Amino acid sequence: MNTKEMEALVQRKGTPAYVFDLGVLKSRIAFLRAHLPEQVELCYAVKANTFIVRELSEWVDWLEICSPGEYEICKTLKIPEEKYVISGVYKDARMIDQAIGNEAIENGLPIGYYTVESENQFHLLRDTAQKYGRKIRIQIRLTSGNQFGVDKNVVFQLAEEYRDDPYVEIGALQFFSGTQKTSLKKLHRELMYIKEVLEELQEKYGFCPEKLEYGPGFPVSYFEGETFEEPAFLETFSEYLSELQFNGKIVLELGRSIAAGCGTYWTRVVDTKCNRGEKYAIVDGGMHQFVYYGQMMAMKHPGVKLFPEREGTESEEWNICGSLCTINDILVKRYPFPDLKPGDLLMFENTGAYCVTEGIALFLSRDLPKVILVHEDGTCTVAREAMETNLWNTPV
Repeated sequence: MNTKEMEALVQRKGTPAYVFDLGVLKSRIAFLRAHLPEQVELCYAVKANTFIVRELSEWVDWLEICSPGEYEICKTLKIPEEKYVISGVYKDARMIDQAIGNEAIENGLPIGYYTVESENQFHLLRDTAQKYGRKIRIQIRLTSGNQFGVDKNVVFQLAEEYRDDPYVEIGALQFFSGTQKTSLKKLHRELMYIKEVLEELQEKYGFCPEKLEYGPGFPVSYFEGETFEEPAFLETFSEYLSELQFNGKIVLELGRSIAAGCGTYWTRVVDTKCNRGEKYAIVDGGMHQFVYYGQMMAMKHPGVKLFPEREGTESEEWNICGSLCTINDILVKRYPFPDLKPGDLLMFENTGAYCVTEGIALFLSRDLPKVILVHEDGTCTVAREAMETNLWNTPV
């Protein structure tokens, strides 16, 4: 759907609103597969955007689930559980009991993998599997030097002690160190460290996992002036993957890189003013509803377009501010626009990842924006109507 059609759609449906274009999303998956080695599989981090999971689950190989809420969302959407990778630094014992003991396993469709983030998690998973007489597949997360995962000596210990265990199959190693990584050198260093750990596992313990899940944290260009030659970037990265000499499955866990480009956030100008020589436009959305990674108090200029378009009109610098009662609610500072008027629409680009879930949504008890899905055939559905939040903030 082109931007003119989206403008008409949002004029009908109202603002503020998120619009997620599923055709763009499917094309993004095809682009990644075309520019990565054939044996590479894709895992989508559900936390990036839950509203596109149903359709996206048909186009990726795995889904990373990091909370009981995400687990329930995927179950409600009837996504095949063999695609689930149950992750998270804190695993809810009740959810684990439900996941391991559910009927899907009895029907031959077990959870794909469970990620181990600590020795305590390992024993929680193993004890629950033993309780139900099941054998589950796990992947051990190798720490990158923070609160996530375990040291490599724990990886070695678990692999040696439980390699023939009747209740757990250690099937994979997982590694992730962060997002928005533009340095190929850093990615190369990480991959060479993973290679070192894999070789040590093989040489000392005779053990090689069937799968490696790696979160490369591919970057997204959010702001003006950011340059990123992605095809060349992916070509070099693919060469680095080949240096691993790993014969099992290589799974790339991605969220931002997959979802960002499919989304736009629409908000409407509701008031304008000039204070001490600075022009301000107040919109019906705000910082509680979308956040760009690295936004730096709105000093950077994201991709934003004005509707209706006004060609040939001289631009002036405007500060776009949201509807919250805080001086921090600034979406963009000193952006060149033609004379803004109440009723104008602003479309912010690349808001398909995290924006819909990462904002401080309950602040000031403003309504949650509606969520609109644009399907491949051009039809639209409202995945969520605008929702009042005042009831959630009212004591009982």
